[in-house]
Amino acid sequence: MLFYLGVHQPRFLAQTSVPLFVSHQRLKDRKKLPRALGPWALDSGGFTELSRKGYWSISPKDYVLSVRRYAQEIGNLQWAAIQDHMCEPFILAKTGRSLQQHQESTVQSYLDLMSLAPDLPWTPVLQGFALDDYLRCFDLYQAKGVDLRSLPLVGVGSICRRQGTTEAVLILRKLASLGLNLHGFGFKTLGLYRVSDLLASSDSMAWSFHARHSAPLPGHTHKTCANCLELALLWRGNLLNELNQRKHISELQLQLW
Repeated sequence: MLFYLGVHQPRFLAQTSVPLFVSHQRLKDRKKLPRALGPWALDSGGFTELSRKGYWSISPKDYVLSVRRYAQEIGNLQWAAIQDHMCEPFILAKTGRSLQQHQESTVQSYLDLMSLAPDLPWTPVLQGFALDDYLRCFDLYQAKGVDLRSLPLVGVGSICRRQGTTEAVLILRKLASLGLNLHGFGFKTLGLYRVSDLLASSDSMAWSFHARHSAPLPGHTHKTCANCLELALLWRGNLLNELNQRKHISELQLQLW
C-alpha cells in the first residue's frame, strides 16, 4: 500500500520527498505555488464544499484550470480526485438531494473532467453508504462505458468515518474482489490496521488531529505541532513500521498454520 501523508500546508511539498496528499482548498487561492520534491496527489475538497455550502461552487472548467496549473507549476502530480459527492446522511441533509443523485453526479463529474482534460490524471470515486450502494455506483460507471477495473486507481468515498467497522471491511473486501485498485480517503491508524491489505493506496491527516490535543515535541516553541512537518514525518514513520510489523506477524502465523 502506498501511503500519502495528508498535510495542511502546501509549503511541505517543497520540503519533503515523501508522498503527500493536499487539498484543492489549500492551493486554489495561492498566487505562488511550491515546487514538489516528491510525488503527491490532490484531494478535490468536496467535503468542504458540500458540508459548508451544500453544493459545488467550483465549476468543472475552473477545477480543470487549477489542476492543470498544479501539474505544471508544482509538478510530480500523481493523480487528482474528481469532484465527487459524498453520501453520508448528514451530507445528504445538507444538499437536499438523494443518495442516488449524489452517485449520478459523481459519475458525471468523472465523465465531464475526462471530456475537458483527458490528459490529466483523474481518479474516479465510488460513492455510497451500504455495500449495495457502492455496487450500484460501480454499475453506473459501467453503464457509461467506464471500466473501473482497467484504471490505475479508484477512490472509495464516504467510508472514512466507519473505517474501523466490520461493515467497512466487508465493503472494501467486496470492491477489491472486483479487481479494483482502491484508494482509501482519510483512513486513521486503526482503520489502516484492518484494511491496508485491501488498498493500493491511502491517505491520512490523523497526525494533525492528535497533535491538536497533545503537547508539542520537545524543543518546539509552537503551541501545538498540528502543522509541524517534523511531527508529521515522525508519525508517518511509526505508522508504516507498525503496518510492516503487523504484516510480518500475519505472514509468520500463516506459515505456522
